[in-house]
Amino acid sequence: MARGGLGLARVAVVVRAGAAPLWWAGVFAAGVGVLVPGVTGRRIGVMAGAALFLVAAAVVSYTRRRRYAALARSAVRAGKHDVLQDRAVSVGTWRRGHRWWLLLAFVVALAASFVVPAAGGMLLAGAGTGLRLKAAWLGRRERAEDALLWVRVDWLADNGGRPAGKAVKAYRSTGIAAGDAAPGGARRRTAALV
Repeated sequence: MARGGLGLARVAVVVRAGAAPLWWAGVFAAGVGVLVPGVTGRRIGVMAGAALFLVAAAVVSYTRRRRYAALARSAVRAGKHDVLQDRAVSVGTWRRGHRWWLLLAFVVALAASFVVPAAGGMLLAGAGTGLRLKAAWLGRRERAEDALLWVRVDWLADNGGRPAGKAVKAYRSTGIAAGDAAPGGARRRTAALV
Protein backbone atom coordinates (compact mmCIF):
# COMPACT_ATOMS: atom_id res chain seq x y z
CA MET A 1 0.00 0.00 0.00
CA ALA A 2 1.30 3.42 -0.87
CA ARG A 3 2.01 6.18 1.65
CA GLY A 4 -0.41 5.57 4.47
CA GLY A 5 -3.13 4.04 2.31
CA LEU A 6 -5.60 1.60 3.87
CA GLY A 7 -6.88 -1.71 2.60
CA LEU A 8 -10.67 -1.38 2.34
CA ALA A 9 -13.30 -4.11 1.87
CA ARG A 10 -16.89 -3.45 0.80
CA VAL A 11 -19.27 -3.75 3.74
CA ALA A 12 -22.10 -5.24 1.67
CA VAL A 13 -19.75 -7.79 0.09
CA VAL A 14 -18.59 -9.02 3.51
CA VAL A 15 -22.20 -9.24 4.72
CA ARG A 16 -23.30 -11.10 1.59
CA ALA A 17 -20.31 -13.49 1.50
CA GLY A 18 -22.00 -16.09 3.69
CA ALA A 19 -25.41 -15.95 2.03
CA ALA A 20 -24.80 -18.45 -0.79
CA PRO A 21 -22.92 -21.10 1.26
CA LEU A 22 -25.55 -21.03 4.01
CA TRP A 23 -28.42 -21.11 1.50
CA TRP A 24 -27.06 -24.05 -0.53
CA ALA A 25 -25.95 -26.03 2.54
CA GLY A 26 -29.42 -25.48 3.98
CA VAL A 27 -31.25 -26.47 0.80
CA PHE A 28 -29.17 -29.65 0.46
CA ALA A 29 -29.58 -30.55 4.14
CA ALA A 30 -33.35 -29.92 3.95
CA GLY A 31 -33.60 -32.01 0.77
CA VAL A 32 -31.82 -34.93 2.40
CA GLY A 33 -33.84 -34.37 5.58
CA VAL A 34 -37.12 -34.79 3.74
CA LEU A 35 -36.03 -38.31 2.77
CA VAL A 36 -35.71 -39.29 6.45
CA PRO A 37 -39.01 -39.74 8.33
CA GLY A 38 -37.46 -38.64 11.63
CA VAL A 39 -39.06 -38.77 15.07
CA THR A 40 -41.67 -36.09 14.41
CA GLY A 41 -42.55 -37.10 10.86
CA ARG A 42 -42.04 -35.15 7.63
CA ARG A 43 -45.11 -32.94 7.86
CA ILE A 44 -44.25 -31.56 11.31
CA GLY A 45 -40.58 -31.29 10.33
CA VAL A 46 -41.30 -29.23 7.22
CA MET A 47 -43.77 -26.99 9.08
CA ALA A 48 -41.26 -26.42 11.89
CA GLY A 49 -38.57 -25.81 9.28
CA ALA A 50 -40.71 -23.20 7.53
CA ALA A 51 -41.20 -21.36 10.82
CA LEU A 52 -37.46 -21.57 11.58
CA PHE A 53 -36.68 -20.29 8.07
CA LEU A 54 -38.83 -17.19 8.57
CA VAL A 55 -37.51 -16.50 12.07
CA ALA A 56 -33.86 -16.95 11.02
CA ALA A 57 -34.29 -14.72 7.95
CA ALA A 58 -35.89 -11.95 10.03
CA VAL A 59 -33.40 -12.14 12.93
CA VAL A 60 -30.30 -12.23 10.70
CA SER A 61 -31.64 -9.50 8.43
CA TYR A 62 -32.45 -7.05 11.24
CA THR A 63 -29.62 -7.77 13.68
CA ARG A 64 -27.28 -4.78 14.23
CA ARG A 65 -28.96 -2.55 11.64
CA ARG A 66 -28.66 0.44 13.99
CA ARG A 67 -24.91 -0.11 14.23
CA TYR A 68 -24.60 -0.32 10.44
CA ALA A 69 -26.68 2.84 10.04
CA ALA A 70 -24.63 4.75 12.64
CA LEU A 71 -21.36 3.75 10.97
CA ALA A 72 -22.78 4.68 7.55
CA ARG A 73 -23.84 8.14 8.78
CA SER A 74 -20.34 8.85 10.10
CA ALA A 75 -18.52 7.51 7.02
CA VAL A 76 -15.57 9.58 5.81
CA ARG A 77 -14.39 9.84 2.23
CA ALA A 78 -11.74 7.28 1.24
CA GLY A 79 -8.32 8.74 0.46
CA LYS A 80 -6.65 8.53 -2.93
CA HIS A 81 -4.01 6.15 -1.56
CA ASP A 82 -6.54 3.71 -0.07
CA VAL A 83 -6.58 0.31 -1.77
CA LEU A 84 -10.03 -1.07 -2.60
CA GLN A 85 -10.19 -4.84 -2.16
CA ASP A 86 -11.72 -6.86 -4.98
CA ARG A 87 -15.03 -8.57 -4.35
CA ALA A 88 -13.53 -12.02 -4.95
CA VAL A 89 -10.84 -11.43 -2.32
CA SER A 90 -13.37 -10.33 0.33
CA VAL A 91 -15.68 -13.27 -0.42
CA GLY A 92 -12.80 -15.75 -0.49
CA THR A 93 -11.39 -14.49 2.81
CA TRP A 94 -14.80 -14.77 4.51
CA ARG A 95 -15.47 -18.26 3.16
CA ARG A 96 -12.00 -19.59 4.07
CA GLY A 97 -12.33 -18.11 7.54
CA HIS A 98 -15.74 -19.68 8.11
CA ARG A 99 -15.35 -23.00 6.26
CA TRP A 100 -15.24 -25.16 9.40
CA TRP A 101 -18.24 -23.39 10.92
CA LEU A 102 -20.16 -23.89 7.69
CA LEU A 103 -19.24 -27.59 7.61
CA LEU A 104 -20.22 -28.03 11.26
CA ALA A 105 -23.56 -26.26 10.70
CA PHE A 106 -24.25 -28.50 7.69
CA VAL A 107 -23.45 -31.68 9.65
CA VAL A 108 -25.66 -30.56 12.57
CA ALA A 109 -28.50 -29.74 10.16
CA LEU A 110 -28.21 -33.21 8.59
CA ALA A 111 -28.09 -34.90 12.00
CA ALA A 112 -31.14 -32.92 13.15
CA SER A 113 -33.08 -34.46 10.25
CA PHE A 114 -33.24 -37.73 12.15
CA VAL A 115 -35.31 -35.96 14.78
CA VAL A 116 -37.11 -33.15 12.91
CA PRO A 117 -36.85 -33.70 9.13
CA ALA A 118 -35.73 -30.70 7.03
CA ALA A 119 -35.91 -28.22 9.95
CA GLY A 120 -32.15 -27.78 10.42
CA GLY A 121 -31.57 -27.26 6.72
CA MET A 122 -34.36 -24.73 6.48
CA LEU A 123 -32.87 -22.86 9.45
CA LEU A 124 -29.54 -22.62 7.60
CA ALA A 125 -31.26 -21.49 4.41
CA GLY A 126 -33.13 -18.85 6.41
CA ALA A 127 -29.85 -17.50 7.80
CA GLY A 128 -28.47 -17.27 4.26
CA THR A 129 -31.60 -15.46 3.11
CA GLY A 130 -31.28 -13.05 6.04
CA LEU A 131 -27.72 -12.16 5.02
CA ARG A 132 -28.85 -11.52 1.46
CA LEU A 133 -31.70 -9.30 2.72
CA LYS A 134 -29.28 -7.34 4.92
CA ALA A 135 -26.92 -6.85 1.98
CA ALA A 136 -29.87 -5.67 -0.16
CA TRP A 137 -30.82 -3.18 2.59
CA LEU A 138 -27.23 -1.87 2.57
CA GLY A 139 -27.41 -1.64 -1.22
CA ARG A 140 -30.59 0.47 -1.08
CA ARG A 141 -28.85 2.74 1.42
CA GLU A 142 -25.81 3.04 -0.83
CA ARG A 143 -27.97 3.93 -3.84
CA ALA A 144 -29.97 6.49 -1.84
CA GLU A 145 -26.79 8.18 -0.58
CA ASP A 146 -24.95 7.69 -3.89
CA ALA A 147 -21.94 6.32 -1.99
CA LEU A 148 -20.50 2.85 -1.48
CA LEU A 149 -19.52 1.85 2.08
CA TRP A 150 -16.11 0.34 2.86
CA VAL A 151 -14.51 -0.97 6.04
CA ARG A 152 -10.82 -1.20 6.88
CA VAL A 153 -9.57 -4.75 6.35
CA ASP A 154 -7.49 -4.62 9.55
CA TRP A 155 -10.66 -3.88 11.54
CA LEU A 156 -12.39 -7.03 10.33
CA ALA A 157 -12.18 -10.22 12.41
CA ASP A 158 -9.42 -12.71 11.64
CA ASN A 159 -11.91 -14.78 9.66
CA GLY A 160 -12.81 -11.83 7.42
CA GLY A 161 -16.18 -11.11 9.04
CA ARG A 162 -17.80 -8.68 11.49
CA PRO A 163 -18.04 -5.52 9.33
CA ALA A 164 -19.96 -3.83 12.16
CA GLY A 165 -18.02 -5.35 15.06
CA LYS A 166 -16.55 -3.53 18.05
CA ALA A 167 -13.19 -3.06 16.32
CA VAL A 168 -14.82 -1.04 13.51
CA LYS A 169 -14.67 2.67 14.36
CA ALA A 170 -16.00 4.16 11.12
CA TYR A 171 -16.67 3.35 7.49
CA ARG A 172 -15.10 4.94 4.45
CA SER A 173 -17.11 5.94 1.40
CA THR A 174 -16.45 6.22 -2.31
CA GLY A 175 -18.44 7.10 -5.38
CA ILE A 176 -21.03 4.61 -6.59
CA ALA A 177 -18.83 3.44 -9.50
CA ALA A 178 -15.80 2.45 -7.39
CA GLY A 179 -14.75 -1.17 -7.08
CA ASP A 180 -15.97 -4.26 -8.86
CA ALA A 181 -19.18 -4.86 -6.86
CA ALA A 182 -22.55 -3.19 -7.33
CA PRO A 183 -24.50 -1.63 -4.45
CA GLY A 184 -25.56 -4.47 -2.17
CA GLY A 185 -22.41 -6.50 -2.85
CA ALA A 186 -23.46 -8.40 -5.98
CA ARG A 187 -21.15 -8.71 -8.97
CA ARG A 188 -21.21 -5.56 -11.05
CA ARG A 189 -22.78 -6.22 -14.42
CA THR A 190 -20.81 -4.84 -17.30
CA ALA A 191 -22.50 -3.50 -20.37
CA ALA A 192 -22.33 -5.89 -23.31
CA LEU A 193 -20.07 -4.82 -26.15
CA VAL A 194 -21.91 -4.11 -29.36
